[in-house]
Amino acid sequence: MAGSGLAAGVAGPAAFAQQDRYLDVRRSGEFQPILIAVTGFAGEPAASAQMTGIITNNFKRSVFLSPIDPKTFVETISNPDQTPRMDAWRAINAQFIVTGRAGRNADGRLQAEFRLWDVSTGAQVAGQQYVTDAGNSRRIAHIISDAIFTRITGEGGFFDTRVVFVDETGSKENRRKRLAIMDQDGANVRYLTRGDDLVVTPRFSPSSQEVTYMSFGASDPKVLLLNIETGQREVVGNFPGMTFSPRFSPDGQKIVMSLAQGATSNLYSMDLRSRATTRLSDSSAIDTSPCYSPDGSQIAFESDRGGTQQIYVMSSSGGSPHRISFGEGRYSTPVWSPKGDFIAFTKQKGGNFGIGVMRADGSGERLLTEGYHNEGPTWAPNGLYLMFFRDPGGQAGAKIFMADVFGRGEFPVPTPSFGSDPAWSPLLN
Repeated sequence: MAGSGLAAGVAGPAAFAQQDRYLDVRRSGEFQPILIAVTGFAGEPAASAQMTGIITNNFKRSVFLSPIDPKTFVETISNPDQTPRMDAWRAINAQFIVTGRAGRNADGRLQAEFRLWDVSTGAQVAGQQYVTDAGNSRRIAHIISDAIFTRITGEGGFFDTRVVFVDETGSKENRRKRLAIMDQDGANVRYLTRGDDLVVTPRFSPSSQEVTYMSFGASDPKVLLLNIETGQREVVGNFPGMTFSPRFSPDGQKIVMSLAQGATSNLYSMDLRSRATTRLSDSSAIDTSPCYSPDGSQIAFESDRGGTQQIYVMSSSGGSPHRISFGEGRYSTPVWSPKGDFIAFTKQKGGNFGIGVMRADGSGERLLTEGYHNEGPTWAPNGLYLMFFRDPGGQAGAKIFMADVFGRGEFPVPTPSFGSDPAWSPLLN
């Protein structure tokens, strides 16, 4: 693991006690991102340039931290241990400065460190040193980004995460779909399946080491578990009829899914240790896309039991569900926020598909993006961002995008070809 072998922090403990956060990202009203200068890291040129570039790119996509253009920098930091000239940085409206260095030790291991400076006070407010295998340099850059993001906002990080998705290649009529995994910024793509069978709806385990997904081959569709580190696959269930949308419980001990039987589909949970299944819903409608609440006590799902696709919530042990979506249009793919405060969804109205959020009781509905054809939201582990995919139709294919939960920014997530069905992992460190 990249986080192993971390050395002692280079910041004094008093530096962390000044205040809990500098930017309240959840405060309503006028919003201004924090202006931050990520100076070029000192040390080994290749390692330092990579570290600086990754951290800067992370902040560009964070919405809440805005990197200042290096062309406007007023000082070249040759010694990252020395206090920057704060008056000069104030002249370009910098609020924080990041300094650091990266390089190889005599044993070939990577050593990287950073310091975060508050321009208004001139004080160092965060800093850490890391020693790890050289192959973990990208992860260290993400871990540093998370440390800075958390220090400024008081929120959990999200940069040191991965995304599993469906990689799509070939023509529309003969598209090959493979399960793939990448860093949250689109780097380090690795393929997990060969593309022999159709794969859909990958979902991470809370441990982040396992993925559950659907595989459609020559036989009946299968729910599979895949260990993304070892490549070991295990069939969870081979059910008669069609099975949809498997998803883990918060403790990783169960999965919940939809099982089609004739013209109806109902929700079932399966204990992964005993393989015992429990039927959770019993209706003549189509119940699908179930998702546990973060505490595991409830399940949100979509159903047409009221005549159109809407979102319902019920106890995770079954029972009578209650509807929470009441706006115009059809609602689908509900996904509970890791914090439990919101449920993300896809909303179809006319020819538009929107990605939105509402509170767990259905109040406060708002759309983050709208157009053709958005679908499949998945949450970052800090509950501040969503990824989803957009398919414009025709011979083009789906692309993955990321947006913050307040609708302030939207960014493409690069993939080798077309990409759909993203699922965001928990933090790795």
